[in-house]
Amino acid sequence: MKTLSICTIALIGLLILRTVAATAADQTDPAPAPLKDEFSKQENIYRSQGDAVPEGYTVDRTLALYSDALHPEFSRSLAAMGPQERWLDIGAGSGRAVLDYLAPDYEPPRPYGTPAVGGKAQVVAISIEDRRTPLWQSTAARLPDRQLKYLTGKRLRDYTLAELGRFRIITDVIGGFSYSADLSLFMQKALDFLDLNGSFYTVLQDVHSESVGNAPYYKDAPYLTEIRNADGSEVKVCSWLKSISCVEVSCEFKTGWKPPIETFHIRKICDEVKVPALIPVHFQAGTPPERRFLLAR
Repeated sequence: MKTLSICTIALIGLLILRTVAATAADQTDPAPAPLKDEFSKQENIYRSQGDAVPEGYTVDRTLALYSDALHPEFSRSLAAMGPQERWLDIGAGSGRAVLDYLAPDYEPPRPYGTPAVGGKAQVVAISIEDRRTPLWQSTAARLPDRQLKYLTGKRLRDYTLAELGRFRIITDVIGGFSYSADLSLFMQKALDFLDLNGSFYTVLQDVHSESVGNAPYYKDAPYLTEIRNADGSEVKVCSWLKSISCVEVSCEFKTGWKPPIETFHIRKICDEVKVPALIPVHFQAGTPPERRFLLAR
């Protein structure tokens, strides 16, 4: 395989970025056919139902799985939240984790001797497709309107601050952070929706860990998410997250998953958040997709 020059990659990346940012209504330049094919395949995955849902595309992850996958601080943060605070779950699917949290018999675990906070947080779940179940409907019917909300039909990038507001906790378990073709825009939006001193908890599968010399999980394949500098050198995802202004980042590699995951805790410590731009240069549909980015300078 011939290696493309950095200039060529950057040019391709800029074209892709224009394509990703365009909507069906205002797109004037056709996307390259291979790229259109991959985006179309990915859309079909998002909209799949029943037996057509491909292996690996999970829409009913439990709260117990969230606690296992996410940074250990997640469970403590959730337990400390009261009824005036808010949790946003991105890529919530059927909202199973949210429903587990709001179940009448569920009490978030607290350190011994820590008093209850007097109620549970308000929760907003977002999903591209409406995957609510009868359990969701019955749960929503017994709760106050402001306690539980499900938003569908749009990606995170399409919501405004006026629509969503801000949140103490944002979670994403193999959701938009793993699937977005414009990762820097996704991160900017997520952090804009986060309260000051709030936390964003997320993960990536099959990524080069900051602390472990792990090889790609699949033989003769790249990592699922890769970032490169203009000179071709690697930028690990954890390092890129740490380069964002106004955040503190903790990364932890977990081998109990197949593929293994790196989990990220991003805490917002000031409001002047600036995410270093990534130019998408490769996208191959999947669950999740294979993505490569070029760090813009």
